[in-house]
Amino acid sequence: MPLIAHKFGGSSVASAERYRHVAQLMIARGDTEQVVVVSAMQGVTDLLIELTQLASAKNSIWVEKLTALHNKHNTAARELLSDPGQILSAYRTGFEDLAHLLRTMELIGSAPEEMVEIVQGLGEVWSAMLLAAHFHELDQPGVFLDARDVLRVTPNELHVGVDWLPSEKLLARFRHDHPSKRYVITGFVARRHQNDRITTLGRNGSDYSASIFGALFDAAEIHIWTDVDGVLSADPRRVPEAVVLDHVSYDEAFELAYFGAKVIHPQTMAPATAKSIPVYIRNTFNASHPGTRIDHDGGREPPIKGITTIGGLALITIEGAGMIGVPGTAERVFAALRAAKVSVTMISQGSSEHSICCVIHAGDADRAREVLADAFGREITLGLIQRVVSERGISVLAVVGDGMAGTPGICAQVFNALGRAKVNVRAIAQGSSERNISVALAEGEATRALRAVHAGFYLSAQTLSIGVIGPGHVGQALLAQIRMAQPRLLRDNNIDLRVRAISASKRMVLDELTLDLSDWKAALERSDLSCDLDALARHVRAEHLPHAMIIDCSASSDVAEHYAKWLAAGIHVLTPNKQAGAGPLARYRAIQDAARQSARWRYEATVGAGLPVIGTLRDLIDTGDRIERIEGIFSGTLAYLFNRFDGSQPFSALVLEARQAGYTEPDPRDDLSGLDVARKLVILAREMGVALELSQVTVESLVPDALLDGDSAAFLAGLPSFDAAMATRFREAKERGQVLRYCALLEADGAAAVQLRALPTDHPFAHIALTDNIVSFTTERYHRNPLIVRGPGAGPDVTAAGVFADLLRVAAALGARV
Repeated sequence: MPLIAHKFGGSSVASAERYRHVAQLMIARGDTEQVVVVSAMQGVTDLLIELTQLASAKNSIWVEKLTALHNKHNTAARELLSDPGQILSAYRTGFEDLAHLLRTMELIGSAPEEMVEIVQGLGEVWSAMLLAAHFHELDQPGVFLDARDVLRVTPNELHVGVDWLPSEKLLARFRHDHPSKRYVITGFVARRHQNDRITTLGRNGSDYSASIFGALFDAAEIHIWTDVDGVLSADPRRVPEAVVLDHVSYDEAFELAYFGAKVIHPQTMAPATAKSIPVYIRNTFNASHPGTRIDHDGGREPPIKGITTIGGLALITIEGAGMIGVPGTAERVFAALRAAKVSVTMISQGSSEHSICCVIHAGDADRAREVLADAFGREITLGLIQRVVSERGISVLAVVGDGMAGTPGICAQVFNALGRAKVNVRAIAQGSSERNISVALAEGEATRALRAVHAGFYLSAQTLSIGVIGPGHVGQALLAQIRMAQPRLLRDNNIDLRVRAISASKRMVLDELTLDLSDWKAALERSDLSCDLDALARHVRAEHLPHAMIIDCSASSDVAEHYAKWLAAGIHVLTPNKQAGAGPLARYRAIQDAARQSARWRYEATVGAGLPVIGTLRDLIDTGDRIERIEGIFSGTLAYLFNRFDGSQPFSALVLEARQAGYTEPDPRDDLSGLDVARKLVILAREMGVALELSQVTVESLVPDALLDGDSAAFLAGLPSFDAAMATRFREAKERGQVLRYCALLEADGAAAVQLRALPTDHPFAHIALTDNIVSFTTERYHRNPLIVRGPGAGPDVTAAGVFADLLRVAAALGARV
């Protein structure tokens, strides 16, 4: 393998254990030759700069801090090396020299630049010495190379430039005198070519050193080892969905770095770019990850590589009709700003030339406004320029990718995402390279904008943020079904279901990304969040995610009160809860109005659980059929009871048996009252356009009046005394060749009744499975032979399946391939 240059940052060499890990990582790679550039131990450079400030301010605490720093390095050496004597001696000499420098600063009461540059680069020297000594103890090649002995540079206004010819000569001489297959080199430090004075390469200097020495050694690759897996599509602290990019171009990396991405400084890559050396960003602590490759090509996919923001900015606007068609106006603007040493981050000018906007650092805002007002003073006096204003609190969001060039629709995606997140754009800029779209916006909206645009490009367009209310039997079954289907739906249909909230009656749990549905019960139990449906809705309706959905698996009327508000906010609502569909008509209409305006309300499971009852009714109406009558058995519990009631045992015994088998509610009166069936009939009536209230349904309750009060135990104890009346009804029906069935009937004019009926034995309702539901639609088309929907109509699994089917129908309406 050819020579590979490596660079390790401060987090990679923060302790003796970290140095040991770096050495083993380099040995295991098997590179033919290596250049290993190291930073100072984590935090050391900042502390060295602080020491110069304390000493020059005559604050004697610098002595204590210097001793602690010396001890830190001695401890690392003792823990890392079996014989640290030589390195400890070198440290002692180095720290004594440093103390002399600091005392000098204390005496003169200032910190001259020349002395500060000497001090702030010492951490890299001590770090490289320690790693080289460790390689030596391991009987591995590892020659210590102090960059100050070979690297010559010339600082200028823009950056620190390398004097390549003298540096190449000095390095060649060093390599001749100290041949090795591995060199351990100090990052950050160098000498000025003009006077041989020690200097530094500035912030990110160690990365720059790696690129310089990669070029000087003619490396085939440069690996920058840090504490992340590579270049990310966005800042993961603000965008948890950020992903590691496999491949980016030098130009893409330059753009991302300029706008604040923690990638690699553009100056750092200049030597690598000049020699076309690929740069890899790798993770010291996850060395098996391939990281991100940065090179000339970069790859066209994905077209957007990163989205980033830079804050702390201000917007300067010069506006006036007198600018239109006047040559040199822009030149005067930028000449004035340059003279005031104001750096411009972004420029935007409309084709009308009526205004020019510049984004600058907020600290320069007042000065920039003053110099521009002065530069255009005459035009302002004459009314040719209406105003020169500055506005702080601005961020710039940059969308970067070589693949944008020539790809239609990228801008539309950006602004659609910002619009959906309700982010107001103040200014826009895009260069002719089409590599970058930049927008200025309010700083307070930056994170929301960042997450929204990132989601627009990196998440499925069918990503659903889901909140589930009521994790009872149906809710639990639904969560289990979603968990099983998630991988398949994402793989085959690009539907990304993210359950981000679950709420019981007293407690809720929220997750920024998605809850682990294999452990949601424990997460809910651990949560200290009280149930707050408004907070849950705000969390689910995340602006950065394309779609939001709340699934109400409770039986609560209070929860149904929130539906209209949620729908108006753009949250889809799915439910098996009958309270909204059969509750007060005014509330029902408000919910329907909100659903027509903003989002979708789906409630198939309220009538037939998993059976397509409402869907069938809607299809009949939508295709122009006229409904004449709907009849049905809508209660699995009552279907069971009257399928089993054959006179061989009392009705009360069957009720107790059904309760023990789990076919009834804990209090069987909830089933026997007929109210649940009546609610389903109201829902169907309203679907037909009939303004029916629950109170208008004639309901025959099977609960004797004498047993309406008291608890369920008292009810079950008293029910046998009414068995005779039920037995009489059974006997009379049997004598007429009929069977008893608890049925619902809805006429086209809205007449509605729920009652125990005696039906002939050849009636479709007479021969159903134990807990089946059955619905008969008599219509203009299906007049002689009604349309029948029949099947299991109760139970957690089939009800949850009905809700899940609604979910997929909503996803399909949003563009998913289902």
